Amino acid sequence: MAGVLTVSASASPFPFAAVATATFTQKAEVSFSDEGAATGVSLELDGTTIVDEAEVVRALAKAGGLAEDSARSQTFIELAKTLASSTAVPELIGALDSLDDHLGFRTYLVGHEITAADLMVWGSVKGSVKIVGLLKNNKHVHLIRWFSHIESLESTQLALAALIEAKSHKARSNKTAAGFTLGLPNAKEGQVVTRFPPEPSGYLHIGHAKAAMLNQYFAKMYKGKMLIRFDDTNPTKERTEFEETILEDLALLEVHGDAVSHTSDYFDQLYDLAVKIIKDGKAYADDTEQMEMRQQRFDGIASRHREDSVEDNLKHFAEMKTGSAEGLRWCIRAKMSVDNPNKALRDPVIYRCNVLPHHRTGDKWKIYPTYDFACPIVDSLEGVTHALRTNEYRDRNPQYYWMIEALNLRPVFIWDFSRLNFIYTLLSKRKLHWFVDQGLVSGWDDPRFPTVRGIRRRGLTVEALRQFMLAQGPSQAIVSLEWDTLWTLNKKVIDPVAPRFWAINKQDAVPVTVRGGPVDVEVKKLPKHKKNPDVGEKETVFSSSILIEQEDAVSFQQNEEITLMDWGNAIVRSKTISPTGKILDVTVDLHLEGDFRKTKKKITWLSSASTSSSTSSSHPLVETTLLDYDYLITKKKLEEDDKLEDLVTPVSEFREEAVADANVKDLKKGDIIQFERKGYYIFDGTAKDDGGRFEFIHIPDGRAASLASKAGGVPAAAAAAVGTPPLTKAPVAVNAGPVADTKMYKVEKVYGEDGVIPVADTKMYKVDNVYA
Repeated sequence: MAGVLTVSASASPFPFAAVATATFTQKAEVSFSDEGAATGVSLELDGTTIVDEAEVVRALAKAGGLAEDSARSQTFIELAKTLASSTAVPELIGALDSLDDHLGFRTYLVGHEITAADLMVWGSVKGSVKIVGLLKNNKHVHLIRWFSHIESLESTQLALAALIEAKSHKARSNKTAAGFTLGLPNAKEGQVVTRFPPEPSGYLHIGHAKAAMLNQYFAKMYKGKMLIRFDDTNPTKERTEFEETILEDLALLEVHGDAVSHTSDYFDQLYDLAVKIIKDGKAYADDTEQMEMRQQRFDGIASRHREDSVEDNLKHFAEMKTGSAEGLRWCIRAKMSVDNPNKALRDPVIYRCNVLPHHRTGDKWKIYPTYDFACPIVDSLEGVTHALRTNEYRDRNPQYYWMIEALNLRPVFIWDFSRLNFIYTLLSKRKLHWFVDQGLVSGWDDPRFPTVRGIRRRGLTVEALRQFMLAQGPSQAIVSLEWDTLWTLNKKVIDPVAPRFWAINKQDAVPVTVRGGPVDVEVKKLPKHKKNPDVGEKETVFSSSILIEQEDAVSFQQNEEITLMDWGNAIVRSKTISPTGKILDVTVDLHLEGDFRKTKKKITWLSSASTSSSTSSSHPLVETTLLDYDYLITKKKLEEDDKLEDLVTPVSEFREEAVADANVKDLKKGDIIQFERKGYYIFDGTAKDDGGRFEFIHIPDGRAASLASKAGGVPAAAAAAVGTPPLTKAPVAVNAGPVADTKMYKVEKVYGEDGVIPVADTKMYKVDNVYA
């Protein structure tokens, strides 16, 4: 990068335009500091210093080669300055109206590409709380579309994430200045090479997804390359089939490498370098027992073989290579340190024996390098410039650099980031394998699993995942994240394009007679998405006999006016109630003259006209199953001494039988839709063992109700169905009121089980308990 843009994270108004332009053009590193907070922005570029934001944007745009019509751009840049300084609402609305009209038939303010004008005006709008508030009135649709587009750019998202990180870093630090650099250090356009090195011993999970996406993101940012390298140095765990599944998982993430390689491709070079490091006196052979070696490393005690001769060490290494009984006793350790405070540097093992055949090299080798030895070497040999890895490896970073220096290899820069952890979520392969082995899940693609296959099957989109990963940025904070942010992002991605359909729960569905409805069945074409006609049209069947859900029917009052969605208003005239309180049928009068804006209840419905009719038989209701899931464990974060089997959620899969409108028959597996008033769903295909029922998996939308753990108050029979003990404490009914049919978890009474009558000092009149 040619320059450095220094901004104050506490500047008001914040120079959003300058930071967004820097990240978009990649012509300046962005550094956050409280120094110079009075000006808020300073650009060092080609030996000059610029402190005016408009001039900073112009300079970066020019350096980045952005297209520009100088006369027209200048008009919008001046408008941006006005927006930033104006506080009068009428003046602001006039400016917003003008921009909205201008953008009515345009994607960008000037020309057909982003210019300095777009970034400058976006920055002024973003920095004004008052303008953002005015836009929420949805009266400037074209301006909102343009603003959302600029903000959704990856470069803009990265800039906003950097600001959040800088502010949080400041809050965590007592220092007067906090530095934060955006982008990869020492990166040169066209020369950056990153790598994603999975071990072929299992399926990728959401933690791997972050690493893969960041590697690809930076490779593309700098017009470089990303390598996919299988770290196949442990024959005990690795299989060829896992390589295939990992490549499939990466394809599900839309991550594609420029080349695929294996660490085993370099076994000959790694062996030669091991011999070299022994000859140089920087490694030695050791036959200390594993537990004793671990204790010696912890206590800082040198191995008795640490000072053995080079000849003895080479002799033992040669014996190891044969895989003999004598060779199996030995390993090779790097001669780094005995008592370094960083225990990762206390003579780590770099080569060990394994007589099992390798899935690629067969029986050729009986010795294999450890990851810590092989990784820096192969990174250097393959031309990797930046090794991205999670900060759990931070203590081993000096070890990485030591290997490269000891072998006189080309240096590689390490860029680390925080590992992803989520509440109620297991990322350990061993623990996930336990769930599969116990039959508690359907497989590695189970929607409850955090595997790439699982979260994609649950309906998480690649775009939402990418935005979430970039929003995390280079954060170093190690925390257990909530799922709500990720699912909220996902909703923003799917909501504008998900077609709308209807489904009615079969259990106690209520038949409704619509007086004034069509004598014969009618079919009308309606948009699948009222706000997005590009989604297409669907066929809706109208008849005088319809079905609604029991929950809706129970809520109806005599002579209440309701709205039948996509049809019109109707007035409830009668309903038949069973002795148990269930609604058996309802009669309504169609009242199309009614105003839907005045009704409180908007009801989904489906035609239940006889399937013998030639018209309705072509639009039969579709038998469906709606699936929802809970977390697999009942504790937010497992501790080391926790027993997994004691924390399994008793019931974590919920099924509802329903009927859906015939339009869902055109869906393909993996299509995302919305069942209106129910939520978003992904079509999971038809059930092979259940008469071909259509199965839809509920997609969380980020709201608390859809994310809360549902463990608690689970019936004993349901718990027994998964072989897990039910909760021992049954709920006690005290002055029970209406019982809600809900999947929400139960919360213990804070006052115990005894009835508590609160006494309030108030002049309000007393109202008797309606349930007493």
